[in-house]
Amino acid sequence: MKRKNNRKKMSGKCVPAIVLILCVIFFLTGCHGKKGLPPFAMPEEFDTSVNYEITFWAKNDTNKTQTAIYEKAIDDFEKLYPNIKVNLRLYTDYGKIYNDVITNIATGTTPNVCITYPDHIATYLSGVNLVVPLEEVFEDEKYGLGGSEVRFDSPATEEIVPQFLKECIIGDHCYAIPYMRSTEACYINKTYVEALGYTLPDMLTWDFVWEVSEAAMAQDADGNFRVNGQKVLIPFIYKSTDNMMIQQLRQKEAGYSTAEGEVLLFNDITEELLRTAAKHGETGAFSTFKISSYPANFLNAGQCIFAVDSTAGATWMGTDAPLCDISADKIVEFETAVMPVPQFDPEHPQMISQGPSVCIFNKEDSGEVLAAWLFAQYLLTDEVQIAYAETEGYIPVTLGAQESETYQNYLAACGEDNNVHYAVKIKAVEMLLAHIDDTFTTPVFNGSTSLRDAAGQLIESSVKSARRGETMDEAYVETLYRDTASLYHLDQLSRQAAGASGKNDLGPLPKTAVALLCTLAAAWGLIALYVIFNRRREKKRS
Repeated sequence: MKRKNNRKKMSGKCVPAIVLILCVIFFLTGCHGKKGLPPFAMPEEFDTSVNYEITFWAKNDTNKTQTAIYEKAIDDFEKLYPNIKVNLRLYTDYGKIYNDVITNIATGTTPNVCITYPDHIATYLSGVNLVVPLEEVFEDEKYGLGGSEVRFDSPATEEIVPQFLKECIIGDHCYAIPYMRSTEACYINKTYVEALGYTLPDMLTWDFVWEVSEAAMAQDADGNFRVNGQKVLIPFIYKSTDNMMIQQLRQKEAGYSTAEGEVLLFNDITEELLRTAAKHGETGAFSTFKISSYPANFLNAGQCIFAVDSTAGATWMGTDAPLCDISADKIVEFETAVMPVPQFDPEHPQMISQGPSVCIFNKEDSGEVLAAWLFAQYLLTDEVQIAYAETEGYIPVTLGAQESETYQNYLAACGEDNNVHYAVKIKAVEMLLAHIDDTFTTPVFNGSTSLRDAAGQLIESSVKSARRGETMDEAYVETLYRDTASLYHLDQLSRQAAGASGKNDLGPLPKTAVALLCTLAAAWGLIALYVIFNRRREKKRS
């Protein structure tokens, strides 16, 4: 009896190990069960007797005209499809949309239709079948682009500007449709350039911009800048330094990243570019939005000569800008020129293509997904495309809208008023239309947003350091590269890319896999200890 009782006691001591094993089994089955949604399959018919309610997340820069365009598009669409209700949720920042989508992935409450960027979509793709690939959807005879059962004039695939549609391809699939496109422009106080004794070239070069900017720093005996007679002048301000670095590297044919996500940013050309930016930052001839503020505010106050910002920001630029953040008494009269961003090789200009795209999120009900796809298509109609393009310096993404009589008349009315036909805005649009073939995009992958942020941070940090009087020697650059890579986890990206390209191992395991392996190791360790302990007790008793 005593021996039997001892065994009962011993069996009790193995309970923790058994519980742990059961937890591991539960963890395994739980993980195994999270396979995501099944791939979306286009229904043979859209059941109009079923009511659908879909959500549409969009950005509008607090522009009431844009909001009205969204609301009208929704109203017109719902008249065509009375069984589909579209709920609009507006944001003032793409980053907030991105963060909310990431948060809602965990709860299964992503929107149905979302205006976003391919860099963001690449992160959304970490969810299994979360974003709908659209190639087969495009080609569906009934409900695809230009489909026979679509109740509005939907453009065919070939009517979408090929360069813009190509930007929506991530890996092997197209995960979005373009919505609007823009690029960066250099808005120039031509009056001040000529006052300094210079003439604008046909294409801006970096050397020209740097030379004029430094010449503008001359001051009189009272400390006023001679060119504007004011105490304040920042000749060259760049809004998005990530774009600045990316475009400069592209123009130099230097490394940035591979399609697989290998980080090439930290190279000798990058160092050279950083030293140049820092040198002009130290004199005060160059600054950035993050350091100083919006370029438009300085330009309109006569305190900036070269202001680089998106063509979508054109309505903020110039003496007669319809949108302006400074008081009327601060605005200075000057002639505004609009040109592509500065180039290293003006014969072969390179400028970044940017602008929002639209993705469709997968749901359990394929009918709901089809309802969302129909609405996304509606955003490509001429009426929506042209109306939205007229609000800012965007261009429509379809050839039909671009070539339409309505849009051509809009362009021809350049300067007739300082609102819809504001000259600077239309000049920015015409500049982009003339240079579509000179635009490019960067590779998109899970982590490409972090790499983009890191590219801009390098310039921000270098200029700030130069202003503080820090020496930008080799040790500084090495530290800057190391700290930036660590801050944005770029070392992890490089390992993942090396694994994906077969150059190295498969990269770091996902955190869930690491946790699972640790749990398994702990469980087997406890089992082993129990077996050893049990055997020793048995030997002693025998």
